[in-house]
Amino acid sequence: MAVVMDGAAVRDEIVASVRETIEGLGITVCLATVLVGDDRPSQIYVRNKHKMAEAAGMVSRHVQLDATISQADLEAEVAALADDPGVHGILVQLPLPGNLDAERVLDLVPPDKDVDGLTEASMGRLVRDRRGLVPCTPLGVVRLLQRYRVPTEGRRAVVVGRSSLVGLPLSLLLARRGIDATVTLAHSRSQDLAGICRDADIIIAAAGQAKMITAEFVSPGAAVIDVGISRTEAGIVGDVDFEGVEPIAGWITPMPGGTGPMTIACLLENTLTAAQIQRER
Repeated sequence: MAVVMDGAAVRDEIVASVRETIEGLGITVCLATVLVGDDRPSQIYVRNKHKMAEAAGMVSRHVQLDATISQADLEAEVAALADDPGVHGILVQLPLPGNLDAERVLDLVPPDKDVDGLTEASMGRLVRDRRGLVPCTPLGVVRLLQRYRVPTEGRRAVVVGRSSLVGLPLSLLLARRGIDATVTLAHSRSQDLAGICRDADIIIAAAGQAKMITAEFVSPGAAVIDVGISRTEAGIVGDVDFEGVEPIAGWITPMPGGTGPMTIACLLENTLTAAQIQRER
């Protein structure tokens, strides 16, 4: 049976470490969130982020805006946070209502405050392997691999899914020095996807296709990380058929309780990193 990688437990370890660092440095660290409209899942996500920020010893600020806000007024709100030296991290909760241009809003977030790691500048730093803030979910996957001592050096890793939010940045992270995996970026149009995955020591499923990674995709002892989320009649499920894969894999993440908690943990890690970068500059 596989080792089940408990993302909630590792999240709590990271939150405690962040709090210890903040208290040891005697600094104030502030995370600001911007939420447009009344989408209930987004409200829950933001509320959980502030709850965990408080547990990590951070100050949090929330900007709630009506769904009818204009592009100019939204940009003014984000620009004000960008200019505020008391705010160290800015998170604009996505998606925005359809009448708003998210890219124009994200362009206003300075790279040193971009705790989601989504701006062009942050992605450019990741590509160039320069110090910066990394997208939270890919960073969370790496932290799980590290915490559970999954061998990565020279190992074959397959990332299924090529989104700019997860697949692409995760491929770059896994290939970095210190992790040193040999990375294949696969997707829905890859030929013989099952065969590609069977050759892998590490599989990260981030395609958003319910239970697409079945036992036939997994070689014995492989690490299987589930990032995908799909809403089905049976409830929320991941990209991995957990029941079928667990007896074969060496390590596996549950859904829920795997990469989801790690995303919030790494948001807080990024916010602390952002505060430290800003202090140094």
